[in-house]
Formats: sequence, C-alpha cells, structure tokens
Amino acid sequence: MPSVRCSIAKLFCRLNVILTGGSFGPLKYQRYFFNKIVPHLSPKVPGIEYETLEVSGVPAARLIPDDAINNQVLLYLHGGGYVIGSKESHRKIASRIAVAARCRALIIDYRLAPENKFPAAVEDAVTSYRWLLSKGYDSERIVVAGDSAGGGLTVATLVSLRDSGDPLPAAAMLLSPWADLGVTGESIKTAGWRDPLLCARGLNKWAAMYLGRTDSRDPLASPIYADLKGLPPFYIQAGTCEILLDDARRLAERAEEDGVSVELDIWEGMFHGWHLFSPLVPESNAAIERLGKVCRDSVAEKTLDAPAKKIKAT
Repeated sequence: MPSVRCSIAKLFCRLNVILTGGSFGPLKYQRYFFNKIVPHLSPKVPGIEYETLEVSGVPAARLIPDDAINNQVLLYLHGGGYVIGSKESHRKIASRIAVAARCRALIIDYRLAPENKFPAAVEDAVTSYRWLLSKGYDSERIVVAGDSAGGGLTVATLVSLRDSGDPLPAAAMLLSPWADLGVTGESIKTAGWRDPLLCARGLNKWAAMYLGRTDSRDPLASPIYADLKGLPPFYIQAGTCEILLDDARRLAERAEEDGVSVELDIWEGMFHGWHLFSPLVPESNAAIERLGKVCRDSVAEKTLDAPAKKIKAT
C-alpha cells in the first residue's frame, strides 16, 4: 500500500492539473512551471557540484557527486512530452541518481517541440553521447537514462547509435518510458483517473507537436516498433497507476523478443513521475536507490577487468 506521503504527492499532482490545466494549459506557462516551480518543490541535493556547459552546441549541465568515480558517467535525458522540461526541471532527480550511483552525470537541454520537431531530440541526444566519447569516456562506462519522453528518447538514441556503428553504452535505465507516440496502450484506458499527472488527450497533443507529419510508428519516435537487436541491457521502472504502464510492458516484451536483456520493475500503487518527489516520498527514494545500484552494477559488470582511462579535461 502506498505511503501517506505518496498519497499527498498524488493529490498535489491532481490539484496542479486542475488549477493550471496540465497539458492543456498555455505552453509558455507549462514550461515556466516545470523549469521555475518544480525545482523548488524538493530540497537541494547535498554533496554535488553543478556546472553548466555546452556539448557540441547542446546546452547541458554536469553533475559531480563528492565521491564520484572519475571514469563513469550517466547521460540523463529529461521527460516532458518532448515539449517541456529542461536540465533545470530534472536537475535534482538526475543529481540524486548520480549520488546513488556514485558517478558523474550529464543532463542536456535537447531541442523541444513544436519549435523543433522530430528527430531534433534524437539528434541532440546522439550528439551528446558522442561528445562523452570524445572526452575519453569508455562506452562501457556510460549508462543512458531518461524518464517518460526521455525514456523513449533513450531507446531511440541507442537504436540510432547502433545503426551508425557507434560503440554502445553499458546499459539503459528507463523510468516510466513513453515508447508509443500513437498512445495505443491498454493502460491508457484501464489506468484512467488513477494517473494524476497524464491523460490520453494530453499525450496526443504533445505527440502531434513533436511528430509533425511523421508517422507515430516511426521506430525512432515510438521505439516499441524498433528493431532492438544488439542493444545493451534495459532496466525499466513503471507504476501500476500510470497510463504508460503498457508502454513499459510492451517495450520490455519487444526487447526480450529481440534478445535484449531486460528487467521490468513494476511498483505497486505508483503514479507517473513519482521519482520527482524524492526525498519527500519514501517510494521515490527507494526507486532512486535501486536505479543507483543498477547503474553501478551495469558498469562494474562491463568493466571488471578493464584498465582505468584518463578522462580529458573539459
């Protein structure tokens, strides 16, 4: 049974949707709320250095925990339906995962729709990953992660990298991934009101902004339709109360069919975006600790016998 604090967080999400219109409110306000209000809803993450920079033209921020292992890094792709969100809105969740994983993190401001339609976000994510390689990070010491749209973007990025012949990272961590921009999952209907944050109409609106004239079944837009063969292991978290639960399930099934090692971790009673409420909600803390462990273990398994490499100064 979800904690009292989790129930309060759900109520907060419902009230925000009612008061602001959620995904139907003015896009300018949605971005303001996500970038300026959301970051102040949880305490500052202690013991971490924050530095803004550009990576091959893509705005980004580098997050360095005090005890970070120098040659390991997490590339984090934020959620927000491809139309909202930024390195600021997701700075704290990326920081908490980095602290739990004891690794550096890079979070990017990929281009958003409707100003920049598909595949702009994929291109920026690929560019950022290649920048990490250019700075001396071994691919097997990189983990790529993302929540919601950032989860789908993570998979699309790996598919694009594989098809281009780039070395692939150690693993991918997908938090409630939006993997079907056609919005056809059964949980869209069955979860319904139990998801306090998302609705089908809102997802369809965001998908139209991002896709433009692109078919929603394009594999780099909706990776449940992609060929996933040869990709690194997936670790997927999703909650039973979110309308994107079946996106996570179908993506896991597709990965297994294509021979990808995958762990689907379903959290009872959790709603979309519950990770953002750490450290105020115990289930959020537990999920992030689990992500940190998966990140550490994924890199350790890949590099157990590999010699350390010196990372170029940036």
